[in-house]
Amino acid sequence: MASDNRTPVVLCWHMHQPDYQDHSNGQFLFPWVYLHCIKDYVDMAAHLEAHPDARAVVNFAPVLLEQIETYLYHIERWRHGGQTIGDPLLAALVNPALPEPGSPAFLDLMEKCLRANAERIIKRFPAYARLAEVADLYRTRPDIQRYLSTQFLADLLVWYHLGWMAETVRRKHGVVRSLQEKAHQYTLDDRKALLDVIAELMASIGPRYRHLAQTGQVELAMSPWAHPIVPLLLDFGSAREAMPEIALPEHGHYPGGKERAIWHLAEGRRSFKRFFGTEPGGCWSSEGGLSQATLVLLGEQGFRWTASGDSVINNSINKARANKSLPEGATIHQPYRFNDTGVTAFFRDDGLSDLIGFTYADWHAKDAVGDLVHHMENIARAGKPVISVILDGENAWEYYPENGFHFLDELYRVLEKHPKLRLTTYSTLQDEHYTEPVHLPELVAGSWIYGTFSTWIGDPDKNRAWDLLCEAKQHFDRAMDNGSLSTDQKTAATHQLGLCEGSDWFWWFGDYNPASVVRDFEQLYRRHLANLYERIGYPAPSSLFQPLSQGGGEPAKGGAMRPGHEAGS
Repeated sequence: MASDNRTPVVLCWHMHQPDYQDHSNGQFLFPWVYLHCIKDYVDMAAHLEAHPDARAVVNFAPVLLEQIETYLYHIERWRHGGQTIGDPLLAALVNPALPEPGSPAFLDLMEKCLRANAERIIKRFPAYARLAEVADLYRTRPDIQRYLSTQFLADLLVWYHLGWMAETVRRKHGVVRSLQEKAHQYTLDDRKALLDVIAELMASIGPRYRHLAQTGQVELAMSPWAHPIVPLLLDFGSAREAMPEIALPEHGHYPGGKERAIWHLAEGRRSFKRFFGTEPGGCWSSEGGLSQATLVLLGEQGFRWTASGDSVINNSINKARANKSLPEGATIHQPYRFNDTGVTAFFRDDGLSDLIGFTYADWHAKDAVGDLVHHMENIARAGKPVISVILDGENAWEYYPENGFHFLDELYRVLEKHPKLRLTTYSTLQDEHYTEPVHLPELVAGSWIYGTFSTWIGDPDKNRAWDLLCEAKQHFDRAMDNGSLSTDQKTAATHQLGLCEGSDWFWWFGDYNPASVVRDFEQLYRRHLANLYERIGYPAPSSLFQPLSQGGGEPAKGGAMRPGHEAGS
């Protein structure tokens, strides 16, 4: 077969949600896993299915996959007359007896059903927008609450889930289309029919991505199990490689961090293989967090490739240049090997990735794709580049019209037939020996955000959260060694510890983030830590119940996404 001389483009979509379940009672505290399933994970698969010559890398956090399995179990259990579904919002959708107007439960459900993008989701549907207007009146005029009925809440619950529905489903699924056309006065049968759609979509995710992988359209990759920042587990001091003056937690290191990092990689691999039936070749180390020690560990664990942001390679190039050890022509658009580590690292083009995440949502799809491809064509003129576009595969699309339908369709349409660019995957590039990795003596530790770890450590609130975790880990270690726990108890405690080690808690702490979201994640972090103490049979310290972080900022896109570079850099 003739070689393909087109410049390779790798689109890498990262699917990740932290564990929202309170494992002391099985209840999900927030609905983001199943909502992103029915909106984003389904759409991302459907766009690839519609463009069979397209290629992409799709990276899943294993703790997300396990939550999908849990939701499907809860729904089946409910269908067979068992307990209610362990998510209050999803349970309410099919609850015959909804809370009465004026009750705290009514108000709580009403507010939850309005947590959607106002411009792109709520206002798109006149019936949903009218319900939102009534909700505004409900908040400000308690005297009119007596005139509302539970039908208002039933309609709001249906529209909330219709609003979060994948665009590729909305356009074709008979039940969804008929419910939208009905617009109001939804019955319990209507609500149950909508739950059937939700279950059908969630159950389709594993098989669809497995099939895409089997046909060669998708390379499936994984992150460590609960999405921890591996370099920080290994060494808090790695944060000083890119930020020498950063303040670190009072604890000098995370106790037993290397063993925990290995556990997350091994547990993640087990979970990934159970869900997809295959081994991952690549690992997006959570948040692109890399260090020299992390690269060694990934190589030892058998991963072929990893990736991060272009600030990380730029910092590493600058260090090599200062040490007069920089190979000629080193750029961000090349694979790298560092010292004698056994894993190849690719680096995100932050400029291209951030255009998708932060700019193109307000452009016409053809103009946006045209602009993006023009930038790629310019890059393709130099040497033998590898163009990596890596970003969140879920949060971006709610800011686009129709969940990014037109942008994604146009992107795949243009790139799957482009005369100078070809969509591919990292493992394919390695199998083809497209280009040899550039060798540098050392990687400067950092993440895809700014090339630093400042999103997860260094802020007083973030450092305090680390100190709470370090203290809990010390008690965990003693409990594991003193013979007080059975084998099953040790396993449960170990998984609970893993949840506490996830990156998301540290991401949200700090003044930069919105107060309401900080409150949600602080509540969840405390709950996970309290559950850990309960599992090891040790009383939670009073420090766990003192406020950690207040928030109060208004970052772009609600803080769920970040640009790769700081403004002005």
